Amino acid sequence: KFCRFVYRHHISVKIFTSYHRVHCNMIKIQETIENNFLIEVTPNSSLVGRARIIFLGSLSFICLFIGIFFFFMGAVLILPFAGLEVAVVLFCFYLSFRWSQQRELIFLTNERVKLERGHLIREFTWEEFRTFVIFNVDLDDRENRHFSFQSKGQKVSFGEFLNEDDKLDLQQELKRIIAQLNALGPGL
Repeated sequence: KFCRFVYRHHISVKIFTSYHRVHCNMIKIQETIENNFLIEVTPNSSLVGRARIIFLGSLSFICLFIGIFFFFMGAVLILPFAGLEVAVVLFCFYLSFRWSQQRELIFLTNERVKLERGHLIREFTWEEFRTFVIFNVDLDDRENRHFSFQSKGQKVSFGEFLNEDDKLDLQQELKRIIAQLNALGPGL
């Protein structure tokens, strides 16, 4: 159920190469020249950038147009409720878009494991030597995977917003990266 990190000594240089692996929009893996890995994990986001503005603008326009039409037809109370409906829908989409902006960065080197979590800025950072870190994959009653790094009695979970297929991809990639780092000799 888990892979144990093994400590190897080497100096880490973080220069990114053109090697990138993208399993889906939610998991992006970059490998550096010196066997350092950066894994970016984000939730699914179907609407991004300009598409968000077009969708919300058209939805608001249609709702307000109907409200104004009924206002001029004599149903005066339709317009305030149409405005209230638009405000509630925009607020709900704001919460959804804010949730979809979260990201987790996992840095794996021969010496360290670092996890950063946040939305647009870093809100949480955890870093530990690979010697002391265990990668845990726990299964709950419904066979859902839960990932965590454990070190010195502290358990830090990650990837909770991924679906099961993406969690399986992430688990396989982490095992591959761990095996690659463990295969390196000391001082490499």
